[in-house]
Amino acid sequence: MKTICFFNSTQAWGGGEKWHFETCMHLHGLGHSVLVIAHLKSELYKRVSETTIHCLGINVSNLSFLNPFKINTVAGILKSNNVGTIIMNLSRDLKLAGLASKRAGVRRIIYRRGSAIPIKDSFLNRYYFKNIVTEVLANSFATKSTILANNAHLFPEDSIKVIYNGIEIHRFLSQQKRLVYEKKDADETVLSNLGRLEFQKNQKFLIHLAAELKRRQVKFKLLIGGDGRLKDDLQNLTEKLQVQNEVVFTGFIKNAPDLIYSSDIFVLSSLWEGFGYVLAEAALCKKPIVAFDCSSNPEVIVSGSTGLLSPVDDLTAFADNVEYLIAHPNKRKAMGSAGFAFANEQFDSERIQEKLVNYLVHGQ
Repeated sequence: MKTICFFNSTQAWGGGEKWHFETCMHLHGLGHSVLVIAHLKSELYKRVSETTIHCLGINVSNLSFLNPFKINTVAGILKSNNVGTIIMNLSRDLKLAGLASKRAGVRRIIYRRGSAIPIKDSFLNRYYFKNIVTEVLANSFATKSTILANNAHLFPEDSIKVIYNGIEIHRFLSQQKRLVYEKKDADETVLSNLGRLEFQKNQKFLIHLAAELKRRQVKFKLLIGGDGRLKDDLQNLTEKLQVQNEVVFTGFIKNAPDLIYSSDIFVLSSLWEGFGYVLAEAALCKKPIVAFDCSSNPEVIVSGSTGLLSPVDDLTAFADNVEYLIAHPNKRKAMGSAGFAFANEQFDSERIQEKLVNYLVHGQ
């Protein structure tokens, strides 16, 4: 039996790492041979190490692909573990593990694209997509469209497969919830956001949103869950805009429902998302969503039915949508119910995992 290898060297925990963990667990549970190669200090490595899946630690930099010893080491690992399929998420992983996979004779070298950012039309990318990558797995049609945005001939379009991220809905809904915030007043509306505190997630926009809502004399609280490099900058911005009493930084959230159920409305300020895991999770918590009309958001949010979309970084439009939902609790409830039904239909893990098994195991 050929082994399926999941290669992910990032230290952070995000949607891609969640996908790697849940997919390798599912395949392992079905009896398939699985190998995970992850950063020794990562949450992914920690979680996989607590299972019976074979897991190895690695440290990869952007220049690791220039190190012949490292390439040969990874190639040796892949060969000794009889790897027939490898899936990589990061560009730096593709550079290193892609070369190693080619050297080890791995038949299927899959680059999983989880971010809706156009791929640069560089010499190195043209080389890898022509000579190394055999298939691309995208997590949304928005992501697929960006792959060839800068070069229509970079890679055969029919070798790009789209499979949405899935959620184990029953487990997600049945896990014990410990609310991270409780309302101080009955007429207080709580907004929540969850994501790494990084440029892509654009939480600085939410701080400005808080200032705008305060200016409009809206009674609210904004919960920002997550950790990251911009934490200090964001906290400083709340003080500068004098909304430190309206904004609560909760820190890293292990279980999304703990945060989402603590709120009335979920707000997402990301500048792009390959697939907004947290949007589907918010929908499953029956929360209406306000987000930008960009990247894959319209594939996860049915505008006007499960949430409201506004132009990117349009503070007035975004604040108008939030204020509208605050003023119309019945609309919030209806949107929450519609979002729950839509997420159940589109993103149920059983359906998604069946597609992934067909793709990763049977090549369909």
